[in-house]
Amino acid sequence: MHDRTHHSKRNRPYRQVLRVSLPLVISMSSTMIMEFTDRVFLANYSLNAIAAALPAGIAAFLFISIFLGTAQYLNVFVAQYVGSGQSQRVGAALWQGNYFALVSAAAMVGLSFLAEPLFALGGHPVEVQVLEAMYFKVLCLGSGIYIFGTALSCFFSGRGQTRLVMIITMIGTLFNIPLDYALINGIWIFPEWGIFGAAFATVMSWLLVTLIFAFLVFTKRNDRDFRILSHRAFEANLFGRLMRYGIPSAIQFSLDIFAFTFFIFMVGRIGKLELAATNVVLSINSLAFMPLMGFSLGTSTLVGQALGRNRIQEAIAAARATIHIVLIYIALLFILFLAFPGPLLELFRPQDISSDYFGAIRQSGTILLRFVSAYIFFDALYMVCIGVLKGAGDTRFIMWSIGILSLVVMILPLIIGVHIFGAGLYYAWSCVTGFVFCLFVTSYWRYRQDRWKHVRVIEQATEIPMH
Repeated sequence: MHDRTHHSKRNRPYRQVLRVSLPLVISMSSTMIMEFTDRVFLANYSLNAIAAALPAGIAAFLFISIFLGTAQYLNVFVAQYVGSGQSQRVGAALWQGNYFALVSAAAMVGLSFLAEPLFALGGHPVEVQVLEAMYFKVLCLGSGIYIFGTALSCFFSGRGQTRLVMIITMIGTLFNIPLDYALINGIWIFPEWGIFGAAFATVMSWLLVTLIFAFLVFTKRNDRDFRILSHRAFEANLFGRLMRYGIPSAIQFSLDIFAFTFFIFMVGRIGKLELAATNVVLSINSLAFMPLMGFSLGTSTLVGQALGRNRIQEAIAAARATIHIVLIYIALLFILFLAFPGPLLELFRPQDISSDYFGAIRQSGTILLRFVSAYIFFDALYMVCIGVLKGAGDTRFIMWSIGILSLVVMILPLIIGVHIFGAGLYYAWSCVTGFVFCLFVTSYWRYRQDRWKHVRVIEQATEIPMH
């Protein structure tokens, strides 16, 4: 009997991690599927539409991610408040997130006016520029809804109720895919809006998800347990704290995206074939990477709750269990990438290219998948480590380290190697591999230090403002 109890105690962290993280993994994957189908529909609609959607989508997401990352950090506040037994403070934290979403929406509306001059810089053909500006504008104007929905979702994910988040995200995806198809192509009663239709369908699914979250969050029961309706006051101290910890976390996320966007831009300068092979391999990589983001967010929740309760050993056990689970997942991917590169690359074969040309892409792509196999272990461990550090509130370190590394290990070597010395594709990919390895080393070193164990984003019970 004693053995069994001991065994179940030992397995508890693993069960917890899977219970909290798996639904988040599925949520992330369903968002990816939404983006992927969007691209497939546009690629089949017109060449100009897909050529415009990729850069405009990346540019919009780069700006949105700064605000999104800050709103998402509410997750840690909710986790630490619940863990420390201060559930009555959850409502106040959530409202600061709502106020931030309003500020974000206004900033994104302002950014939408920059669409034309921004894409003029890209130097793409005029007809593509028009479509880029249109796609970017619609996403910017609707992004406030997305940020608001993300803030509301933290009410559930911070408490570990991630299954509900998963179901609502999947409803959004299932609503988006047919609407997307109908509005791009003009099916049934819908107008044929092409790229505008794709962006509009995305915003409509954001709206649906946000409305469902709002309906489930703002209830009398949640007001009783978490003061969701009654703690609407703007609290400068709490808002400031969300900014202090959330903005560095968001900048880290944006810098990560920027470094990879810059890398794609530099590969584009090497040659068309090299760019095509890189885009195909990065599409495979991003599908593999999405679950890691789910595990990272799940780790932040569990670590935040454990530190709220002041149980440091529990936080370490959650981190350790996540590492073990993630390594099994990566080992399977490693085998898949090395053993079956051909069928994987075939999945992402563009419609409008000859088999000879794709043969050359496949040849390069097979070698590039070996690069991915080399760095994916480090990427996975890096994601878990930053999940732990974010869950504690050690976000400033993450921001500075990724800022310095993306400049020193990725951006400058690419400029010097590719632009000045004319280095080729494999050199550029070596820079990525080195960058990911350095991210892992610095985040693991920080994890092994004791500092994160004593950081808290929430105030102590004595500091709480009286209402």
